[in-house]
Amino acid sequence: MKVSVRKISEATGFSPATVSNALNYKKGVNAETAELVRSKAREMGYFETVGRISKIKFAMYKKDGTILEDTPFFPLMLKGIEEESRALGFELTVVNLERRNPDFDEQVRLLQNDQSSGVILLATEFVDEDISIIRNMNVPFVVIDYWVEDMSFDAVAATNQDSARMAVSYLISKGHRRIGYLAGNFRIKPFRARAAGVKIALEKCGIQFDKKRDEVILTANMDGAYRDMKEYLKTNPPLPTAFFADNDVIALGAMKAMAEKGIRVPEDVSIVGFDDVSFSSISSPPLTTMRVPKLELGRAAVRRLNDVIRDQDDIKIKVQMCTQFVERESVRDLNAG
Repeated sequence: MKVSVRKISEATGFSPATVSNALNYKKGVNAETAELVRSKAREMGYFETVGRISKIKFAMYKKDGTILEDTPFFPLMLKGIEEESRALGFELTVVNLERRNPDFDEQVRLLQNDQSSGVILLATEFVDEDISIIRNMNVPFVVIDYWVEDMSFDAVAATNQDSARMAVSYLISKGHRRIGYLAGNFRIKPFRARAAGVKIALEKCGIQFDKKRDEVILTANMDGAYRDMKEYLKTNPPLPTAFFADNDVIALGAMKAMAEKGIRVPEDVSIVGFDDVSFSSISSPPLTTMRVPKLELGRAAVRRLNDVIRDQDDIKIKVQMCTQFVERESVRDLNAG
């Protein structure tokens, strides 16, 4: 039997009007009272939604849009979400959660409390202080591209750390011993995981990484990475023989700046990217990279959300998609020379 507002009113001692306002995140209820009401509602099963969800909201969170607005990666993921939603009989809606918008808080509340919809939250631009958006979800949801160590929610992501380790190990196998890191200035969770993978690969082979010398921080989009790398190269720094870049757009922006400076890839400097966006195969030279299964990431998120809606259990799962190494022409084999 459905738990009613009146039953929650009787259990908490608050009036039905207060309970209703708290459950619908309306103004006029102080924060402590609202949390008490929602806590009791969860305890009583008010938010149980088995059999009533027919829609999926794909919510794209943008802190400033730096990463999401400059890559063809995410439209491909959306295609996977659309295809799997259709196959499973869900109606799909795309929602933009832009931190800069004046109605951001209201949009978040609607997302967290729409009992007719499950949510797939693309949290690529999340930083840890954004976690409250997830913690206050009152509907079934799955997060893409963000996770926490306590695994208190379902998440889908690429194998960021292992893939970066694999990429740097490849560079080492090609004879490179001074390897630099083109780091995105927006330190999202995937970038931090990739940085850890770089460190593991180098340490395993006894190669020291001088952060001041070998880490170049670049804006995490193509134009910004190009401008930043151009400024960096004006100082004529001694370059490593190879770079690993946090993603392809950073790599491609840096390659453009190097080409203008007369630095040849891969003859002078090798480079490996991450993602395998569509134009990586037609860059000059074509970029060696780690291919993320974009379509399958989207499909997997929908399948997991369907399980959460259907089963309503307390088990949380982190799905990791393995990347595929794509060898092209941007890395020089120093062993051959």
